Amino acid sequence: MKKILITGGAGYIGSHTAVVLAEAGLIPVILDDLSNSSETVLGRLEEIIGSKPIFYKGDCNDRAIYEEITKEHEISGVIHFAAFKAVGESTQLPLKYYQNNIGSLLVLLDFMQEKGIKDIVFSSSCTVYGQPDVLPVTESTPRKDAESPYGNTKKVCEDVLVDFVTSKPGIRAISLRYFNPVGAHPSAKIGELPNGTPNNLIPYITQTAAGIREKITVFGDDYDTPDGSCIRDFIHVMDLADAHMKALEYLSQQEMDFYDVFNVGTGNGNTVLEVINTFEKVNDLKLNYEIGPRRAGDVIKIWADTQKINSVLGWQPSYSLEDSMRDSWNWQKGLK
Repeated sequence: MKKILITGGAGYIGSHTAVVLAEAGLIPVILDDLSNSSETVLGRLEEIIGSKPIFYKGDCNDRAIYEEITKEHEISGVIHFAAFKAVGESTQLPLKYYQNNIGSLLVLLDFMQEKGIKDIVFSSSCTVYGQPDVLPVTESTPRKDAESPYGNTKKVCEDVLVDFVTSKPGIRAISLRYFNPVGAHPSAKIGELPNGTPNNLIPYITQTAAGIREKITVFGDDYDTPDGSCIRDFIHVMDLADAHMKALEYLSQQEMDFYDVFNVGTGNGNTVLEVINTFEKVNDLKLNYEIGPRRAGDVIKIWADTQKINSVLGWQPSYSLEDSMRDSWNWQKGLK
C-alpha cells in the first residue's frame, strides 16, 4: 500500500484528507507541529479509519524530520498543507509567514528531489486572484497583487513550483487553489478547530450558536451584491479532501516534470447573509448577528469556474451548502 506524507495532516483540511486517503486504500503519514491543531485529532481519526494513524510531531522547515520519516517509511507522494494562514497576523509578522510558508516548501522540494519522491499536491488558495475583474475565475484568470503577506506566500510558492519543475527535477506537481472550505466529517468526529478567535466565518457562526461568542459581525451590507454582503464560494471540506485524492491519481498518470493548477470550489457564490440564513434554516435556530462597517482588504465577490477540475480530474462536489451548515453545527455540538 502506498504511503502519502501529509504535512499539516492534523489540521482541518489535512485530517479530512487523511480519511479520504485511508478509505481509498492509501496509508497517510501525518507530519504536524500542532501549532494550529490538536493531538486529540489523532484519536478521532483512529475512530473513523479504524487504525492508529502514523504521526510525527515536527517542523516542516526541519530537514531532519523528513530524514526520520523516510528511514521508517517509503513515501510515494506528498500533500503539503502545512502553513501559517491567519491573514491579519501575516500583516503584523510577515517574516514569520515568509520563512515558514515558503521556507518549508523549499526544504521539502529539495528533500523530495534527493530521495526520488515524485509527486506533490500543494495547498494553494484563491487569494492569488485578489479582487478579480471578471467572474467566475478560471485558472487562467490573472493573479493579482496579494492583499496580505499570507496571500503572497501562496503566489510565491506557486512560482517556486513552476520554476522547480522547469528545471527538470524529476517530480510532478499540482497546485489546488481552494476557495472557502466549510463543514466537517459527517461523523462529527473531526472538523474545524481554530485556536483562539476564529479567522473564518463558519466557526464564528457555530461558536455564536453555541453561546461561546456573543454575536457575529457582518462586515458591510452595501456592496454590489444581491443583499449587500460579500460573496464567497463555500466548499465542503470532504469534497476538498476528495480533490486531493483525485489530484494524486492524476499525477501518477503524467510524465515527469509536470505541473498544473486547478480551482477547487463549487462554482457557485453565496453571500455571507445567505450563509447565516442557511445555517439558521437547516439547524432550526436563530443567530445573533449585526451589520458592521466594511473591513479593509476584503474581496467583494469571488467564486470559481470549475470546468477544468470537472473535466480533467473527473471531480465534482457532492455536498451542498445545507450539508455544510448541518455538519458544521453537529461538529460544534459534539465539542466539549
